[in-house]
Amino acid sequence: MAVVETRSQTLLAVDPQPTYTLSPWLYMQFMEPLGATDASVEAGWDLEAGAWRPDLLTAARALRPTLIRWPGGIFSSYYRWREGVGPRAGRTPIANMFWGGLESNQVGTHEFIELCRAVGAEPLIAVNFEADGRARLAHSRYGGERAAGPSEAAAWVRYCNAPEHPERRAHGAAEPFDVRLWQIGNETSYDPTGFDAATSAARTRAFAQAMRAADPRLRLIGWGDSGWARTMLAEAGDQLDYLAFHHHFNSGLEHSPLRWDDFRVDPGRTWQHLMHACHSTEARLQAMRAEVAGSAVGLALTESHFALPGRNRCDVLTTWAAGVANARILNVHARHADVLKIATLADFFGTRWMNNAILLPTPAGSAPAYLLPVALVMALFRAHTGERAVTVEHAPAGLDITASRAGGRLYLHVVNTQANQPVPAQFAAGDQAIAGGRVYEIAADPMEVVTPHNGSDFATTEYALEPGQTDWLFPAASVSAVELDLADPAP
Repeated sequence: MAVVETRSQTLLAVDPQPTYTLSPWLYMQFMEPLGATDASVEAGWDLEAGAWRPDLLTAARALRPTLIRWPGGIFSSYYRWREGVGPRAGRTPIANMFWGGLESNQVGTHEFIELCRAVGAEPLIAVNFEADGRARLAHSRYGGERAAGPSEAAAWVRYCNAPEHPERRAHGAAEPFDVRLWQIGNETSYDPTGFDAATSAARTRAFAQAMRAADPRLRLIGWGDSGWARTMLAEAGDQLDYLAFHHHFNSGLEHSPLRWDDFRVDPGRTWQHLMHACHSTEARLQAMRAEVAGSAVGLALTESHFALPGRNRCDVLTTWAAGVANARILNVHARHADVLKIATLADFFGTRWMNNAILLPTPAGSAPAYLLPVALVMALFRAHTGERAVTVEHAPAGLDITASRAGGRLYLHVVNTQANQPVPAQFAAGDQAIAGGRVYEIAADPMEVVTPHNGSDFATTEYALEPGQTDWLFPAASVSAVELDLADPAP
């Protein structure tokens, strides 16, 4: 006997009244030289051409990152910015003290800004925060003193932003870079040999004051993870715009198959664990919200991704199932975007680190750079999103949905969490009629792996909604961006 879907079961109802503003920086990319672990930044730079790899730029433009963070990460704890400016022939390689190997310093401030401008992203620079108090990272046998204080951070601000800075102009950049976003401290609370909370907060204040003296227009991020938020706010909150924290996660369920090749044994169980991972992010954001409650300081999730054991990272992250899971997590970010202003779900690019958004085949030219599943869903949602959130009042079972609005258009980010079942929906927008719209959809076999050769299997398909059409069938394991045009565009 056929099951008849009632309107109450299929209703996808949105209140079109706009609520909080959505930050454009919810689709950030994080770029760190990962040395021997992953030839990431070095692999993206063509030493012979003295330029970024063209296939990297093509892939990055498809990804459309709104913000790129550099130089790290833990790498920022021993990065001295003056070693990466000036004529490239005179730059000295340095030891990558945490990740291993050498960094050529061919990619420095100018090259980073060039990349941001080439792909339409804003730059976010993380300064050397006195090696985050880590004595073992403060001095290198292959590079000397590695810790840097407030004066060096302020000098970097002036180099980037002062209109007539003579040194920058001598290095070929007559116009200022106008970098407004800067981060002070990275995972400072994670190393018991580094700063404690009180010291970190006091030093953050000193850095912020020196940097703001160099350019009062800055928007500054301090480190607030591991229960440090209240201490940081009490000591330096008047100097900060955001508090950073990180979230590296598995499924959150016991006996996870998301490891090595175990995920291939039982696809159904793998899907269940991937679909559950969003609850870990939800709990993390709820906890951080509680810590900054009553403050005007926003949250910055400057690193976040699956952390799964495998050859380097579990190969499940190359499957479409991981793309669907990451789309659910993007929806969690959007639901907290009244407080969450900066967020990511991937490291930007590399040759083997499976948390990358973009994979770079080597040698260069052997195959083009391509987007991994997390990047496919980030690009889809980024390309079709509104300016302010709206409330989803009712959703069919099996669909995870967030919504936003810009002018007379509603945007829905829809994830079908069912691996094998399509889900029908009937769109409704309060008392406003829907005049038409479009659906942008990615649907694939959950266990299919993204490679350089099967990109068409994961291509976005565009469909038109006829005027007055309100029904749609979301395929199994699909991620969709829906644009609905309202007959009455007035908010």
